[in-house]
Amino acid sequence: MAQADIVLIGLAVMGQNLILTMKDHGFVVCAFNRTVSKVDDFLTNEAKGTKVVGAQSLKEMVSKLKKPQRIILLVKAGQAVDYFIKKLIPLLDIGDIIIDGGNSEYRDTTRRCQDLKAKGILFVGSGVSGGEEGAWYGSLLMPGGNKEAWPHIKTIFQGIAAKGAGHFVKMAHNRIEYGDMQLICEAYHLMKDVLGMAQDKMAQAFEDWNKTELDSFLIEITANILKFQGADGKHLLPKIRDSAGQKGMGKWTTISALEYGIPVTLIGEAVFARCLSSLKDGRIQASKKLKGPQKFQFDGDKKSFLEDIQNVPLLWLDPQLRTGVQAGIPMPCFVTALSFYDKYRHEMLPANLIQAQRDSFGAHTYELLAKPGQFIHTNWTGHDGSVSSSSYNA
Repeated sequence: MAQADIVLIGLAVMGQNLILTMKDHGFVVCAFNRTVSKVDDFLTNEAKGTKVVGAQSLKEMVSKLKKPQRIILLVKAGQAVDYFIKKLIPLLDIGDIIIDGGNSEYRDTTRRCQDLKAKGILFVGSGVSGGEEGAWYGSLLMPGGNKEAWPHIKTIFQGIAAKGAGHFVKMAHNRIEYGDMQLICEAYHLMKDVLGMAQDKMAQAFEDWNKTELDSFLIEITANILKFQGADGKHLLPKIRDSAGQKGMGKWTTISALEYGIPVTLIGEAVFARCLSSLKDGRIQASKKLKGPQKFQFDGDKKSFLEDIQNVPLLWLDPQLRTGVQAGIPMPCFVTALSFYDKYRHEMLPANLIQAQRDSFGAHTYELLAKPGQFIHTNWTGHDGSVSSSSYNA
């Protein structure tokens, strides 16, 4: 019997929380996952005692849906989305709706929208921002695609989130985040390796900054990450492998910027910083051979230095380059070449903080230095869930 208002495919952390949010707004949701055992686990645990229903197959899933059938995909971008679309097409009727809520490249969304329109199926590409907590308390949803679908999803979308404007906006939103996270990590690196600050002191600095014009979600969670201690009573951050992952938004933005001739250089450098951090094994070897400045002993005013980091993070520059900066001479290639060299000769980069931030706001997991290849999710705030997102790299 058709009873569900909408179905959601993909029971990672975002999918589970979005289902529960829709349930809280009075909608009956059907849950499905390619690994069917996850459906049973979800209904037995997180969704126990609710009106959320499950399905053991795609055919059973669509049989439980009211018309027009509305299906949200929250799966990995790329092949997984196309896989489910291909499987769903024979089961759907004209006017039914597929919504891709994953991190898809916006040109894939355009292609899918056109292909499905020819078959009479309405396709929507909807960026979803806000991470694990946002999915529970209210995400930023950015639907775009076939306009005919909007009247049929409007009540649900407006019930759980604000209006938005599609996967391109989602990409643009996340690209800013890439730059912010890299700047924060470079500030952390300066505090740790130049000023020699203890983690609690660094946490306090970020808490102080969060009371200024730098007030933001990323500054807030960075302070929390720096304070966080594991079960052994020791800070967790230094144990995290400094190899930053990404799911494609920064890369796609950089490619689009090149195509349109828009110089988003900071975001490009943030993407390359993550790429370079992933060369962990090579950096370990390089740190033993490539030379840098002698061990630096800071003997200046730490308070003044922290203020400089907060406002103009250029103090890491080589003295010769600093002269050029002070003279107002733009030297992007000189600066980025020196930065690449210095990053590659470091065995340990602040990319461990990026991984902790990604896990904190999106449950994207991280690796420990002592256990590479084993992906872990931590409940950083005490009120996040235990379900992790996927750990793929784009």
